[in-house]
Amino acid sequence: MKEKAMRKHYIDNLRNFTILLLFPVHTFMIWNNFGSGFYIWEGENKLLSTCIVLVNPWFMPLLFVLAGMNARYALEKRTGKAFAKERVHKLLVPFLSGMIFLVPIQTFFARKYFEGYTGSYLENMKYFFTHVTDFSGYDGALSPGHLWFILFLFVISMAALLFSHCLPYEKTKNFVEQMPVLAVWMLFLPIWLAYYLGNFGGYSIGKNLALYLAGYYVLSSDKLFCRIEQNIKWLAGLCILGTIVLVVSYYNFSYYGDLWVNYIGWNTILVMLAWGKKFLNKRTKATDYLNQASYPIYLLHQSILVALAYYTVQNLSSFVLQALCICIGSFTLTILSYHLVKKVPVIKALAGIKK
Repeated sequence: MKEKAMRKHYIDNLRNFTILLLFPVHTFMIWNNFGSGFYIWEGENKLLSTCIVLVNPWFMPLLFVLAGMNARYALEKRTGKAFAKERVHKLLVPFLSGMIFLVPIQTFFARKYFEGYTGSYLENMKYFFTHVTDFSGYDGALSPGHLWFILFLFVISMAALLFSHCLPYEKTKNFVEQMPVLAVWMLFLPIWLAYYLGNFGGYSIGKNLALYLAGYYVLSSDKLFCRIEQNIKWLAGLCILGTIVLVVSYYNFSYYGDLWVNYIGWNTILVMLAWGKKFLNKRTKATDYLNQASYPIYLLHQSILVALAYYTVQNLSSFVLQALCICIGSFTLTILSYHLVKKVPVIKALAGIKK
């Protein structure tokens, strides 16, 4: 029991760090050169795009792995029915309320920015719910926005819950504990192949389900994890070398291959978990605060960032000041909004904040 309690702290700290990383990542998206644009897009910047490439292979996949690990620990203490009920309140309700109250804000400002839209916000909401294009939302049409993660996590959690009934963790425990670390490292291959299952514009149900199940069945094993820690030197070496190759390849040749990205992502996740357990396995005031705040921060941050970016890029000419203002300003406003939200019981429930 003591080990499980200690593990939870580093899992929480890694999750909280990853969510905070969204502020610079989504700020830099305003200058991305991926060809995908953003709700506010000021043109291509190779350096900022390369900074996104530096973290993109692992920072959202890590959240699915951590969710899978947490699910395994949670199901040791509660029934599947209680777990499913908690997922509905924590994920499905905030997703639906966010689709009504948050995502249309982003599409409203995108429409104003790209199309010079001058209509009302209510008119844009009507347009949002009655038009379907590419689901990006950049043209004002229907989009899950950043809430794709919440929707995917809910669907995957429910699917994995059914899967765990058919194949309980205890039946796989001995096999997993005896897995060679090399076999764990090579799991990037099935994860890469799963990327092509249920892929919606680069957002893959198959890959994220594979990551969740890897967290649930494999990386939640204490004995296996001890052997991963013993092999951290060569894993870290491959991680650093592979990341350097990825960044240099992208910056110089715009190369971003799926297999290589999935390899780097999985390798980095293994290293981050091992280092996280060694250096971040402690409870601090920041841990306690962000354990409560990180999920509402995720829900709120992008709508606030897009709205702030719309006005910032029009009133500040300096690219550096624009980026700093958007990143720091959106973080500050999101924290303030979180504290306002949790004071209103109805909104607090819609945001999935625990009592």
